[in-house]
Amino acid sequence: MRVVGLRLEPGQKVPEHRNAIPVALIVTVGRLQFDDGPKQGDVVAGEMLLINPGERHTYRADVDTSAYLVFAGLPGVRSRTWSLRRRR
Repeated sequence: MRVVGLRLEPGQKVPEHRNAIPVALIVTVGRLQFDDGPKQGDVVAGEMLLINPGERHTYRADVDTSAYLVFAGLPGVRSRTWSLRRRR
């Protein structure tokens, strides 16, 4: 497991991406607006958003926002960067 702190100022955005392992995004201050394709919405302080492996997603802040990202890998399995490239 790995925990990363995230701070965004109003107008900042995390570009669309995918993760290879499950992620829990826990907002501690402010509000994040998320978009994972079929769903869009807000995650406010005290709430958590669960992101499944391989899901495209992005989020942005319209107010000062702090959050923790908890990357929940499997024991003994190394995380890898998600890639859309096909293996040859």
